[in-house]
Amino acid sequence: MMVEDSSSLATIYRAYLSNEPYDLVCVETLGRAHATLDAFEPDIVLLDIELPDGNGMDFLDYVMELPRPPVVIVMTAHGTSDMAVRAIDMGALDFLTKPFDRARLRVTLANAAEKLSLGRQVDALAHRQRGTFGSFIGASSAMQSVYETIEALAPTDATGFIVGESGTGKEFAAEAIHSFSRRSTGEFVAINCGAIPGELMESELFGHVKGAFTGASSAREGAASVANGGTLFLDEICEMDLELQKKLLRFIQTGTFRKVGSNTLETVDVRFVCATNRDPLIEVREGRFREDLFYRLHVVPVRMPPLRERGEDVLLIAKHFLERFSHEAGKGFQDFASDARQHFLRYPWPGNVRQLQNVIQQTVILNDGELIELAMLPVDVREGHIEEATAEPTAAAAPVPAPTTAAADNPMEDTLAVRRAIEPLWMVEKRAIEAAIVACDGNINRAAGLLEVAPSTLYRKRQAWNKGP
Repeated sequence: MMVEDSSSLATIYRAYLSNEPYDLVCVETLGRAHATLDAFEPDIVLLDIELPDGNGMDFLDYVMELPRPPVVIVMTAHGTSDMAVRAIDMGALDFLTKPFDRARLRVTLANAAEKLSLGRQVDALAHRQRGTFGSFIGASSAMQSVYETIEALAPTDATGFIVGESGTGKEFAAEAIHSFSRRSTGEFVAINCGAIPGELMESELFGHVKGAFTGASSAREGAASVANGGTLFLDEICEMDLELQKKLLRFIQTGTFRKVGSNTLETVDVRFVCATNRDPLIEVREGRFREDLFYRLHVVPVRMPPLRERGEDVLLIAKHFLERFSHEAGKGFQDFASDARQHFLRYPWPGNVRQLQNVIQQTVILNDGELIELAMLPVDVREGHIEEATAEPTAAAAPVPAPTTAAADNPMEDTLAVRRAIEPLWMVEKRAIEAAIVACDGNINRAAGLLEVAPSTLYRKRQAWNKGP
């Protein structure tokens, strides 16, 4: 469905799609759009913003609340970077600034159709429950969603955009996308864009010729050449230098590049997967990440859930690490004591799976026995225990009380008093989100916009809180 008030432009756009496999209906107003929506049930909506009876962003807000919303592509002659970011943040797939040509419209609609196809494959796989997938361990619903998305994405050449906190397994996800793809026999090449100095990053990515710069005593192939026929994984993509982002965008668009110090144009065939632990929309809004590069890369998002949202997966992963490190260290550990298991389920694991791995390894090395007891765990993990909330949290954490004489004589009591006085970060976040939703009269999309996060983030967090561990 195309919502466009200019009959001349609607005629042009209809002509652009005359030989394309789409059933198209055009409406001129928001009123007609609402009336047509239920009857036509479009898969894709091309939505103008400035309409005679209202603003198209309100219609975008409305359709995103539907149980099965269509893919929305916003188009306007009054486009700004802020409006584009806001539209994407509210759930739009892409943003077209008028005037646009036939090729731009066809590519955008092809991306929308691919997203729909992948979504349907994910739905078809939704009933499958797996405890492992690739290098992953976990049977939670949060991980089932990850497995299904990767399984649907992998056979295509669409770019995967992986987001998640540090330690959640973003590189495992990228490796799984490669392993289950038709490129699995090719190379999987990973570059950490945040670990390589900016002046060396271009050479790492594209290679260099002999004498290109001081110290270039011989020619060197870059990651792009090595990954030819395979997958190029750009980790921490949001930390890439802006100037290099421009060259990367051209490489993605054309498949061609020049080595540092060379005038020869080289062509390769690579599949791109990228990852970041930052919010890419905030990076775009604050000018640290190119808007056009974001739209080019953000084709199929893959969100890696933090360990605190994965319920009893923490026990499955802990048991895996216990068996592995006990065998390597020649220890006799078989399982975890009940109090240790309960603590694992309630501790927030800010460092996610990487922190859990380190905790198990340290505990096995420094102790012995058949069961891991709570007292064996590192002190910072033991004292980071989140206690049951016995009352509704206040609007702000209470001031930390000064220790009494008894507490001063007992450092453990003093530590516990401080822990009780400081509210855990996840609880502060929960209250802020719930307050925003109430202030917006239950409109989650509007609340997400004001909080500057994606609506899907709020839905996932609320689902995790309602389910509990």
